[in-house]
Amino acid sequence: MPVVIGLWCIAALLGVGIVSVALGRVPHFHRMTYGASLGISGIALVVAGTHLFGAAGEPSNLTLPLGMPWLGAHFHLDALAAFFLIVINLGGMTASLYGIGYGRHEEAPQRVLPFFPVFLAAMNLVVLADDAYTFLLSWEFMSLSSWALVMAHHRVRENVRAGYIYLVMASFGTFALLLAFGLLAGHEGAYGFAAIRAAEHAPGIAATVLALVLLGAGSKAGLVPLHVWLPLAHPAAPSHVSALMSGVMTKVAVYAFVRILFDLVGEPTWWAAMIVLALGGATAVLGVLYALMQHDLKRLLAYHTVENIGIIFIGLGLALAFQANDMGLAAALAMTAALFHVFNHSLFKSLLFFGAGALLMATSERDMEHMGGLIHRMPYTSFAFLVGCVAISALPPLNGFVSEWLTFQAILQSPQLPQWGLRIMVPAVGGLLALSAALAAACFVKAFGITFLGRPRTAAAEHAKEVDRFSLVAMFLLASLCLLAGVLPGLVMDSLSPVTLAVVSERLPLQTGLPWLTIVPIAKSHSSYNGILVFLFILFSASFAVYIIHRFASNALRRAPAWDCGFPNPSPVTQYTAGSFAQPIRRVFGTLVFQAREQVDMPAPGDVRPARLKVDLKDLIWGTLYAPVATAVNFAADHLNHLQFLTIRRYLSLVFLALVSLLLLLAIWQ
Repeated sequence: MPVVIGLWCIAALLGVGIVSVALGRVPHFHRMTYGASLGISGIALVVAGTHLFGAAGEPSNLTLPLGMPWLGAHFHLDALAAFFLIVINLGGMTASLYGIGYGRHEEAPQRVLPFFPVFLAAMNLVVLADDAYTFLLSWEFMSLSSWALVMAHHRVRENVRAGYIYLVMASFGTFALLLAFGLLAGHEGAYGFAAIRAAEHAPGIAATVLALVLLGAGSKAGLVPLHVWLPLAHPAAPSHVSALMSGVMTKVAVYAFVRILFDLVGEPTWWAAMIVLALGGATAVLGVLYALMQHDLKRLLAYHTVENIGIIFIGLGLALAFQANDMGLAAALAMTAALFHVFNHSLFKSLLFFGAGALLMATSERDMEHMGGLIHRMPYTSFAFLVGCVAISALPPLNGFVSEWLTFQAILQSPQLPQWGLRIMVPAVGGLLALSAALAAACFVKAFGITFLGRPRTAAAEHAKEVDRFSLVAMFLLASLCLLAGVLPGLVMDSLSPVTLAVVSERLPLQTGLPWLTIVPIAKSHSSYNGILVFLFILFSASFAVYIIHRFASNALRRAPAWDCGFPNPSPVTQYTAGSFAQPIRRVFGTLVFQAREQVDMPAPGDVRPARLKVDLKDLIWGTLYAPVATAVNFAADHLNHLQFLTIRRYLSLVFLALVSLLLLLAIWQ
């Protein structure tokens, strides 16, 4: 049975983690750990792919006598779980391959090696869980193992703060999901997913579960305003772990949302779709705006994870809206777009974090202002990173374009919706999606240009060298998949058909049978796209332009130093900086979003002091939502500190009063 093989793979990953505890200090042992993780993840990937493509997602079940005595531990593999297992284990394979080379640069391998395979095992376990108890236990296991990886470099003060905030947010999310499952289980305590799925849930219960799932899964995914941990924790972890957290773990949160809202709760409502759409649109735009203000490359990529999670939730909100109105084909289109973007984001975001890790290995820098000119010193890394930049910017012919294009095609179906609220909301969210796509392209022009082009800004960038072959193979593997998924999107869409059929009870028409592998999501009269023709056109046009330039212009070409206002020795400080790229957008959006303030210190004529520009940006979400809560908690802790020094009689009195109060609440509730 596929689910049995999946559980054996999880057990094997846990075993690798246990062995790494004892042997983590052995020289070059990281190769054995990452090699074993690579092989086990490969087996799990094959099992999930075979189940999804070969058996058309036919469910596979298993119950083990573990966990709660009267419940046991239930495991289930269907089309939805198989797709997310593919995402998890493909990410695990590439991260393990990358780690074979990256691991030799790790400062504290004994703090990374034991938890890396355990983290992979925990994510697989979440997806296979088929009851609330096993799911929550696996979810918390995933949170704790990833927290340990975030704290790998615990001597850095910023990492300690990142780990603390992540642990608080993870605990909050788990608590919200615990309450959600408690409501779904009802008075009977039916914690198995099959029993929850078969039960009737009152509208009030469904609404409360929606709010709790948005808090629980949304906090792990990075939905605004629950995203505050993500730009702190993802950069703090080692780069291949950052790729897993950003490209894979956030997708496990998306899985939790889809599993609960589309599978367990029952029939969706149109007003729930409006909430999800509003959160998705706000998350997409705010995520990319925050990313544009960053100079730290890993923080920039982390904020772009927030943006792409917003895009995914826009697709899920559209699927909820269409399903609530019995528009099956449109719901299948929106769900396909969301799941396609889940797959795409796992590819190009892992690729970009691998690229950031390669730069960190070569220069020991994360600040883009300290790089520059690396395209000449790291040509292979620069090419792979460029592919990731084009993909995440949603430019054809790469994969990011296709999933966002499908999302726009789903948005164009909104005039058929009967509710005026949705008719107004969906086009507005479409505008936010278009804005986020444009800003993402601007952001990655900045990221690639400042990092790889121009002249080196520091000695570290000037003496950088290309990274090892394992890291390059992992990056080029993901770059190739980004190209294949963009050029042959019909294959991916048809592979998602069993998933959409299981989730929204509808599927898109078969795409691979169309001429030239064109994709036609709804009808030819609406729109179509051919990735092969676009790729061939771009390839031919670029090749023809290069030929014309070299054939007719090379003889007239004269090389000379660039004119630099009469200065014979150009300095790197005359180049554009990351702040220069962000300044126009900061002035447009900064006053509203960041309360940006610019202070210019301009010396008087004759004064040889350099001019200085100081920019003050505020995180309004942190300042208005989280800072007051933290202040209130500290205030309460300070004033309740005397409770630690009570006598036994006073402690017993407090326990008695608490018991009476709880019994009164229970009596009133019933």
